[in-house]
Amino acid sequence: MRRVSFNARMAQDAQASAEIYVALFQIEHPELEKPIRLSTDNTERLSSDPLYYGTRSTWRGANPIRDPFLWIVASAVMPSDLEDAPATAQIVLENLDQEIVNLVRSFTSPATIHMAVVMASSPNLIEAEYTDLNIISADIDAGEISLSISREEIELEYVPGGRMTARTFPGLHK
Repeated sequence: MRRVSFNARMAQDAQASAEIYVALFQIEHPELEKPIRLSTDNTERLSSDPLYYGTRSTWRGANPIRDPFLWIVASAVMPSDLEDAPATAQIVLENLDQEIVNLVRSFTSPATIHMAVVMASSPNLIEAEYTDLNIISADIDAGEISLSISREEIELEYVPGGRMTARTFPGLHK
């Protein structure tokens, strides 16, 4: 069971509500100067020239004034809670700018992405959070960029090397 705020419960139980769920994304990579912060809601006009919209939130230590989450046209499938499978998600970005494609194609190692779900009226209150996911693939076509995201499967963890002797694994040999 997942805890949700009172605002989220009211929005879910109401027949009609003005509350909007917002997905926040923070993408990190060693080759980036600073994390990329993205939002699925144009809550506030951040700049008039050039015209930018976004969400101001303090999630993951972001400064709401200096580091807002920039609005993108995107849809997201949030990670599942299945027991026998790693958390997987998918983000589909509308391909509005060639710069986005160039950035996605420039990485040779996986980027780390953190995701959160908030309400537009309370962007600092996290309803659900998924951290330390890896972007495992990016499918790019003329209209959209589809990012597949997952955690590393437990089966891919390294097995201890060497032999299972009493010296290396004393707990097994009592």
